[in-house]
Order: sequence, then C-alpha cells, then structure tokens
Amino acid sequence: MFNKIAMTAAAALMATASFAANPDVGGAAMFEQKTIVENAVNSADHTTLVAAVKAAGLVDTLNSEGPFTVFAPVNSAFEALPAGTVETLLKPENKDMLVKVLTAHVVPGDWSAATIAAKAKASHDGFYHFNAASGDALSAQVRGGNVYIYDESGNAAKVTVADVKQSNGVIHVVDAVLVPK
Repeated sequence: MFNKIAMTAAAALMATASFAANPDVGGAAMFEQKTIVENAVNSADHTTLVAAVKAAGLVDTLNSEGPFTVFAPVNSAFEALPAGTVETLLKPENKDMLVKVLTAHVVPGDWSAATIAAKAKASHDGFYHFNAASGDALSAQVRGGNVYIYDESGNAAKVTVADVKQSNGVIHVVDAVLVPK
C-alpha cells in the first residue's frame, strides 16, 4: 500500500514539474504535447495572430511535425502597426502578402532563447544572423539581458516570453511585428 501511495505521489509530482516548466501565455496554459496552433488558439494575447494564421491558410503547416521556432507577436504588436494594416492583410486578395509577413516570424528548427543568445554573443558583430521561412533575413541581439529579433528594416521585437515548448517546436512571444521588405 505504501509503495502505491509513494508511486502515485511521485507521478503527481513529476506531472506538476513538467507542467510548471512551460510558462502560461495570454492567461492560458501551454502544453508541450500540443502543437503551436493548438496552444496559440487558447492565448488571449494572440487572437490577431491566430486569425491571421487561419486567413493565410497556415494552420495545417503550423500543426505539422516541424520543428518550428515561432516569434509570436501579441495583439498589441499588431495594433501598433499603421491604421488599417491588419484589415488590409486579412483581405483574401492579399493572402500572399499575409503569408509572407507571417512566415517572416517562423524559423525552421527548434531554437531556444539561450541558443539564439549564445550565437549572438559569440558573433563578431553581436548579432546572430539567420533566415526566416519566408527567406527574409532576421538578426538577434542580446541587450540588457533580453533577446531582440530584428527584421530587415532594423525594427526590433523584444522576446517577452521565451521557450514556450510545443510538440512541434517552440514559441517565443514578441512585442512587435517583424515586417519583411
């Protein structure tokens, strides 16, 4: 009987420990066994991003095996864009442009914030240069202990929640939209 109780307690502790490792995003728990889309739909901070992913037809892609690293802008990041930008991008006739913008936030592979930061710190110019799935150039820099991702125009998005593990990659929540040229 004691062994059963001890094993049950140990299993509960291990389940709690693995759950605690992933941060909540947008007031919702993020589960490592779910895909990027399955988790993102539950985040109150990512409703605009989820609507854009659906309009772009990228749900199946971001539900696939991956792995993907996604720099996921919060709703306020989309709101900071010039007036009418999001509405224009969501129109069916602008689907190609929307896909380009969204895939500028996706990088093939599973890149932790620590790995990105280490590559930036080890580089000769303090930036880690890499390409998004869209083909656009991105750069990462560490400033004040924070990781920033830069788009091709030099606009910076701060990683506000790092290393949200998914079954098919990782999400890093960012405070700005990366805009491809």
